[in-house]
Amino acid sequence: MDGIVTDVAVGVKRGSDELLSGSVLNSPNSNMSSLVVTANGNDNKKFKGEDKMDGAPSRVLHIRKLPGEVTETEVIALGLPFGKVTNILMLKGKNQAFLELATEEAAITMVNYYSAVTPHLRNQPIYIQYSNHKELKTDNTLNQRAQAVLQAVTAVQTTNTSISGTTVSESAVTPAQSPVLRIIIDNMYYPVTLDVLHQIFSKFGAVLKIITFTKNNQFQALLQYGDPVNAQQAKLALDGQNIYNACCTLRIDFSKLVNLNVKYNNDKSRDYTRPDLPSGDGQPALDPAIAAAFAKETSLLAVPGALSPLGIPNAAAAAAAAAAGRVGMPGVSAGGNTVLLVSNLNEEMVTPQSLFTLFGVYGDVQRVKILYNKKDSALIQMADGNQSQLAMSHLNGQKMYGKIIRVTLSKHQTVQLPREGLDDQGLTKDFGNSPLHRFKKPGSKNFQNIFPPSATLHLSNIPPSVSEDDLRTLFANTGGTVKAFKFFQRDHKMALLQMSTVEEAIQALIDLHNYNLGENHHLRVSFSKSTI
Repeated sequence: MDGIVTDVAVGVKRGSDELLSGSVLNSPNSNMSSLVVTANGNDNKKFKGEDKMDGAPSRVLHIRKLPGEVTETEVIALGLPFGKVTNILMLKGKNQAFLELATEEAAITMVNYYSAVTPHLRNQPIYIQYSNHKELKTDNTLNQRAQAVLQAVTAVQTTNTSISGTTVSESAVTPAQSPVLRIIIDNMYYPVTLDVLHQIFSKFGAVLKIITFTKNNQFQALLQYGDPVNAQQAKLALDGQNIYNACCTLRIDFSKLVNLNVKYNNDKSRDYTRPDLPSGDGQPALDPAIAAAFAKETSLLAVPGALSPLGIPNAAAAAAAAAAGRVGMPGVSAGGNTVLLVSNLNEEMVTPQSLFTLFGVYGDVQRVKILYNKKDSALIQMADGNQSQLAMSHLNGQKMYGKIIRVTLSKHQTVQLPREGLDDQGLTKDFGNSPLHRFKKPGSKNFQNIFPPSATLHLSNIPPSVSEDDLRTLFANTGGTVKAFKFFQRDHKMALLQMSTVEEAIQALIDLHNYNLGENHHLRVSFSKSTI
């Protein structure tokens, strides 16, 4: 596979035999104690230590029928759920490996489990049995790469280091090298998709898996290479770089995880070694049209040389975003995708104004139309395709007035206003000239403060006469519970206020953004990435 460094059989010449690593397997039989294993593809010599199926239990396991390009990390990951892995020996030429666990009990559990559930690596079934050898001894100087991988794993090993779906528990990071990188994206004005990440990080080696998720109110990703070396190169080259000019900054660390367990292939997670995975219940699989459109535009994201910055002109960024999400951009003909269709709304409560306020967090809403014959649905026209993409990615699946809303791109080019003189019961509203647009000024700070909905709100434009108690009372009156409050130390015009749930915070933002606090001060409310 492209970019993955393959194992080189470093050996010593003994007569006509080329031997790997001087690797020694300690066997219960004394005549096997200095067994040397051939592992360079020179398979004409039968490996004497090959194990029989019905061996007695041992903490050393013999793994057969491995795919040719499989890495040490993937083999080690097979053993991780069962306990500590203490050694590994890869026999690349024979498509076999030996894996040593810390205890015989762990090995027995692993063999019993995999005899009931056939393990697969890269879509191929593999076979695991007890080895005749009770201990695995390897020459560390000659088996350096396998040992480096093992050290990276053991330095951070927990009882179970795999993660499933997008539920991620990630706190400590390790200086030891893992093949998995944790990526945080700051200042995410343009949408960054899983495909954009794959395109950028593939420059440094084969990317096996990616999981994206929102944590601490920030877009994050876990990305797994086939080899820790590739992860290290990518981290050195990309940490601190901007994907697009002056925004979307990459913050990269080694993850404490060594293997990602991806359950679904969709727009949130992908296992490139398993194209057969389902897209997951209710989660959209990647639209082939999006994938095709994106492939055409990916040259825009080409990293020119390993260490050069990723900054590219905003027009190119716009085109890449348009391709990634099929969104309409000024100057990029991508149809009418400035218009969003929002469904499953609470028709008793929703108004054009409430939709304007919530969607206005992610862009300048131009028009809103609640559908006359289907009042739980609305069309919302944003100023450009980036904004519609941002609003969709941040608000789809959030709760508004007690209902989980669905946000998708509409086939409509624009939202039509009702004909003059026609009363549509106030269901359609034109906000084109609203003074409340957050993104009208080029270079506005608001571009750097776009965060997913969160329980913590950022308040600004607070007059000096308004106290903490006043604000706590005001926000409690929106129907939620205020859990915490903090004025900014240097500037009492700003504060953080935490509601008990994200849904309560969304409600408070809808009700109180632009609320008149007196003295000609209108309160500004947005979501925060901070916690109190």
